[in-house]
This record gives sequence, C-alpha cells and structure tokens, in this order.
Amino acid sequence: MQVIRGIPARAEQSSVLTIGNFDGVHLGHEALLALLREKARSLGLPAVVLTFEPHPREFFAPAEAPARLASLREKLLLLEAAGVDRVHVCRFDRHFASLTAEDFIDRLLVAGLGVRHLFVGDDFRFGKARRGDFALLQGASSAHSFGVEAMPTLDVAGERVSSSAVRAALAAGDMDHAARLLGRPYSIAGRVMHGDKIGRSLGFPTANIQLKHRRPALSGIYAVSVQGAGPTLRMGAASVGVRPTVTDAGRATLEVHLLDFEGDLYTAHLRVHFLHKLRDEAKYDSLDALTAQIARDVTATRDWFAAHPARATC
Repeated sequence: MQVIRGIPARAEQSSVLTIGNFDGVHLGHEALLALLREKARSLGLPAVVLTFEPHPREFFAPAEAPARLASLREKLLLLEAAGVDRVHVCRFDRHFASLTAEDFIDRLLVAGLGVRHLFVGDDFRFGKARRGDFALLQGASSAHSFGVEAMPTLDVAGERVSSSAVRAALAAGDMDHAARLLGRPYSIAGRVMHGDKIGRSLGFPTANIQLKHRRPALSGIYAVSVQGAGPTLRMGAASVGVRPTVTDAGRATLEVHLLDFEGDLYTAHLRVHFLHKLRDEAKYDSLDALTAQIARDVTATRDWFAAHPARATC
C-alpha cells in the first residue's frame, strides 16, 4: 500500500475514493472499504482513502477530543490489511479547516485526487463550518462527472457500529462487546522500551510498550495474548494506566508480563490483544501490597485462560 502525505495539486490517475478518520477500522469501516475495493476493481482504478492527522476534533478542542483507538501507524496497517491501494494522510490545520466545501470538492477531490467514484458515510460533513454534506456532493458529482454513494450505518445486534461505541465498550471493560464491534479483539501495538524495571525487582518482569503521546482508550489490568514474542501467541497479564503506586507523573504506560517466558524483548515490536478485564487500576500503600496484588492478577490470568483455552490462540 502506498502512503502519501498530503494531496497533489493535480492527480496523475483517477481514483475510487472514500474519506474519513477510520479510527480503529471497525466493522462499519470494513463494510465501507469492501464497497470501495469492489468498485475500484470494476473500474480498474486504485482504491484510495483520504484520512486526517490530527483528528479534526483534536485540532479544534484537544482537551475534549476522544482517546484514539489506534495510532496512525496501526490505522495504516489495518487499512492495508483491508485491501486499500493508497492512503493520503492530510494534515488537518487552520488552513485546511478554512477550506470552503466547494474548494474541498474542486481542489482536493476533483483536481488533487481525480475522483471517479466516491463513498462516504451517511453522516459525512466537510468544509468550513462543516457546511458540506451529501446533497452538495450529489450536485457536484453531475458537474464533475463522478459517482457518489452514501454508506448506511452498519448495525450489530441492533447497535450502530461506530468508533464511539467501541470506546464506550472499552471504558466499560466489556472486551467481548468491543471485539464484536471491531470484528477482532481490541489491540495496541508498539516497540518495547527500557523502563524503570520495577516489575523485575518485584519478581514479575514486564515489557514496557511505548505509547508515545497517545492517551489510551482503556485502563486497568487485563488478561491478554501477545503477538511478536516468538512464533506463537503468548499469554500474559497487562496493565494500562498511570501506575499510581510507583509514580505521580500521570503518564499512561502499557506493561505486559508474559506467562512462563524468559528472554530479552527490548526493541521487539509487540501487539497486545486485550481479551478480558480483571480489575481497575488501584493505588497501594506499599510495594509489598502491590507485589501481592500482581501475584493475584497473574493467578487470575492463568485461571481465566484455563477456563477459556481457545482464547490463548486468538
């Protein structure tokens, strides 16, 4: 898959296009991308996604923006797995936000991306003050000779599939519900970095996975499966949170203790699949109390996998 930062002034080739943030690439996104692929193949054109960095809500109200379900790197990997041929990552800044809806269509969609056919969500809005809508796109499609379709909202068991619904499931600790909306277990991937090695000193060594500047969409202690620590998935217990017992820095971390594992994981790239929430994060009076709780968490993790043996491989 080709990844391009920005949009050229003039497209070299026509495209079948969809536009969106695609945070988490859930089942609703995948249904839209399936339509994109099918139409692109029928026209012999590339299947193209236009997405934004940062998320527009992060630009307008960073303190109120929702936690991301996936980093940009993870999102690009998911889009590649969904069969997208090219992704344009457009920087969302003050200049971009000031584009009128008409300029968005004329300069970006028609001139820059050569749109032949466009798929959007049924609630898609664009341009300055979000004035652009599907009706405006329909009018422009006749003038510029491109097709446009609105993808209806996908429901799972009567619930609208959305990134917001996934976040709500994660916040509630309902990992099975989140997995139903995503079509897979929720996961976070990142590079293993050197930490302060407190887990090792307590007898439970952990892989400290880099979150960079990301605010995670979940917190607490989880039974997880881990990809990247060898040829097969490994079982583990993971902590996502600010570690209130050992620091007051307030910065979120992801630490994973792999069951029955010995080896060096530094610089490895791991993907952590969150399968079951054990408990919320808590502050303890002493490191001894924390150590005793970690031991209970590891036992609870073993017990959960013993009761759900098939989940150790998915």
